[in-house]
Amino acid sequence: MPDSRRTAADRTVRLAQDLLFFAYRDFTNAADVLLEELGLGRAHHRVLHFVGRNPGMTVSELLGILQITKQSLARVLGELVALGHVAQAPGGADRRQRLLSLTATGADLERRLFARQKARLAPAFEQAGPDAFAGFEAVMRAIMDPAARSLLDAAADAGGPYVR
Repeated sequence: MPDSRRTAADRTVRLAQDLLFFAYRDFTNAADVLLEELGLGRAHHRVLHFVGRNPGMTVSELLGILQITKQSLARVLGELVALGHVAQAPGGADRRQRLLSLTATGADLERRLFARQKARLAPAFEQAGPDAFAGFEAVMRAIMDPAARSLLDAAADAGGPYVR
């Protein structure tokens, strides 16, 4: 491949990288303001998001999605439980499992965080036009690792949560 083509391809990828960085900064900032007011951070938001999308999920399933250490999750989850946002219950078949769900307070907070980020996303898709989401989804799926794509595909096929 001639250098000029490689350079053009590199410029395109660099621009895509810039777009991802700036969009991520502004997208997360929409929720960060509320999180900061509550003394919470992005890790708390991710737990609220995935537990809200997957009520009854196990701690192990959440660890698999978040790909963080047990120690990191224990700190964040402990704070959310203490604040009354997340409830834990023993598993039905295996009492050692901890099944996670949002409390009414946690669900309300997750809805408020979603609303702030939806206010950034919905107008962006509307402005980009009717075919924008398909292209966005294709790019995001291509960036994701195969395990994450499988998780989303399984949820779509089941018409429900990411796990089980």
